[in-house]
Amino acid sequence: MKTIGVDVGGTFTDLVYCDMAKGDIAIHKVSTTPDDPSRGVMTGIRELCSANSVDPAQINYVFHGTTTATNAVLENKGVKAGMITNEGFRDILHIGRHQRVEHYSIQQELPWQQRSLVRRAYRKTVAGRLVPPTGAELVPLDHDAVRKAAEELKAEGVESVAICFLFSYLNPAHELAAKAIVEEVMPDAFVTTSAFISQQFREFERFTTASLAAFIGPKVDRYIAHLDSALRESGIQGDLRIMASNGGVATPKMVTEKPTLTLLSGLAAGVLGGKWIGDVTNRHRLITFDIGGTSADIGIIVDGAFAETDARSTSIAGFPLLTPMIDIHTIGAGGGSIAYVDRGGAFRVGPQSAGAVPGPAAYGRGGTEPTVTDANLVLGRLAAQDFLGGGMTLDEQASSTVISRLASELSLPVEEAAEGILTIINSNMANAIRSRTVQKGIDPRTFALVAMGGAGPLHGVEVARMLGIPEVIIPPFPGITSAMGLLTTDLKYDVTRTQFQVSTAIDFDRLNSDFSEMEEELGSQFKADKLTETNVRFERVGDLRYVGQGYELKTAFPAGVVTQEGLAETFERFHKAHAAEYGHAFRESPIEIVNLRVSGIGVMPKIEKLHPPEGGTLDKALVRTSRSVFRVDGKLEAFDTPVYRRTSLPVGEVFHGPAIILQKDSTTVMPPATTAIVDKSGSILISLGEVK
Repeated sequence: MKTIGVDVGGTFTDLVYCDMAKGDIAIHKVSTTPDDPSRGVMTGIRELCSANSVDPAQINYVFHGTTTATNAVLENKGVKAGMITNEGFRDILHIGRHQRVEHYSIQQELPWQQRSLVRRAYRKTVAGRLVPPTGAELVPLDHDAVRKAAEELKAEGVESVAICFLFSYLNPAHELAAKAIVEEVMPDAFVTTSAFISQQFREFERFTTASLAAFIGPKVDRYIAHLDSALRESGIQGDLRIMASNGGVATPKMVTEKPTLTLLSGLAAGVLGGKWIGDVTNRHRLITFDIGGTSADIGIIVDGAFAETDARSTSIAGFPLLTPMIDIHTIGAGGGSIAYVDRGGAFRVGPQSAGAVPGPAAYGRGGTEPTVTDANLVLGRLAAQDFLGGGMTLDEQASSTVISRLASELSLPVEEAAEGILTIINSNMANAIRSRTVQKGIDPRTFALVAMGGAGPLHGVEVARMLGIPEVIIPPFPGITSAMGLLTTDLKYDVTRTQFQVSTAIDFDRLNSDFSEMEEELGSQFKADKLTETNVRFERVGDLRYVGQGYELKTAFPAGVVTQEGLAETFERFHKAHAAEYGHAFRESPIEIVNLRVSGIGVMPKIEKLHPPEGGTLDKALVRTSRSVFRVDGKLEAFDTPVYRRTSLPVGEVFHGPAIILQKDSTTVMPPATTAIVDKSGSILISLGEVK
């Protein structure tokens, strides 16, 4: 089985080829092409295959993490979208909920009001109403009004339409009837329904999720179709699979029908790659720390499992979502983050980024702003002649010029300004990790930090030191760990149904019927994907809360027929989860089952382990000794720092910092007072000592 994983980042596109039968691995990086990411993807695949004498026709799968949907939302560059909804509910998308994101701020941004996904002029209303608890029809759907609304939207040049009716999660009949009419009137438009995108309650979140699908749907559809066509033209006949936000992959058809599945596509792959590194190094409490050119992405893995977001925190660019997602926290901090002095005279770094074009000044592409990459180069932590394994030469003079200009503005020596950039960006990233650990009652000192991405190994040790984390793991190919993560996952689809049952009066027939129907629905999807039943398994979860609460906790349900005994075990798990989350449990209070969820997992071929590193000696690994600058005892100090070639480092032999370790996809920085050892898995394990 031969596979390729491709992850598109803000600056670079990362690729990995794996012959799973032999365990052979080859990696490659090319510049991202923001105007059309598929160009960079195809360039990278062609170069990777050519460099490793791989016949494209022999590739069985291409796994892809895409940023198309994410960027469209973050940059507010989706298509002209329309909506058809119930009379009187035209402004659901604008009003939102009574809760404010920041309770006491009078200047806060409300994305759904200031960056509307569907302009009010394109939100049409029609007569028709379904009512709970069964979704019975109270007012028939006005088919003529739906047709008129569709004709008006078509005349306005609308490219996609979201059909969102109240209580459609109980009965999708009105939405499906309206969809058929709209597709007849607008045959070239992307048309979706809220119940198809997310069959659960909370109309604001469901309507917003459907609107997001309409906002990005045509772009995702065009991108996937173009990429699939380009793969076929290049001779690759293997199947394309797209990384989804839930930690699984999906078929192109599934992604084009439900484009919101890909809103955290590449970020999810990074967490999976970090988990895989933890498995092969026998570390199961991990903080994944993925730094690219524009952002730093943080994930938490406890006992080998990553968490999913809940209804309170699932969002993209401030828009709430009802879509299963791995819990990932992202901040604007990366190698391209720009350093500047703000209007108040404060020294800041990010979130603005130089991106791929023009990029940092060091790239020699016309960048004129000082960035984190430029600071690392000025301090001797990047090797100008050895960047990307010698595939790219950095412009030291350009970096020195832009950092000098900033230093003059700050009235600081050049190296102080450069080190200040790194201290600020590292502090920002450490604070982001604190928000996901300390502020949630998790002690980061009991975890290992997996430093990955192109810039993760540059900053990982200093960030870990700020948090008291004792160990940093540098994966064998840190710069393409997200691409590696793509090769460690399975097909994964999710189905949700709102239930609303109370523990004092459970209808077991309804409960078991819903679970059975959901699994049959997923089974049909896997059958369409040509997976056999032996390669498919199901996982059940419920959203539970105490009666009267407003939000839920995910709690596992047993497989098979749910009995009174099995449900009692589920309720006990909920009590324990509530105590862990909030510090207390109300064991005498009735429990409400709000939603039932089933995840279908179709087993895919995946990478298991790498060839053990051949290793060498420190003398053989030594490339040269160069000057690098670190802060020790509160003062900057220059060191004659050994620069090592990673492939020649000895396995199982301790060596000390300061040191710089070179490889094609990243550069690892070991500050003073650190020790490291190359593990038999190929990862570098860095232990932190004390430094004042």
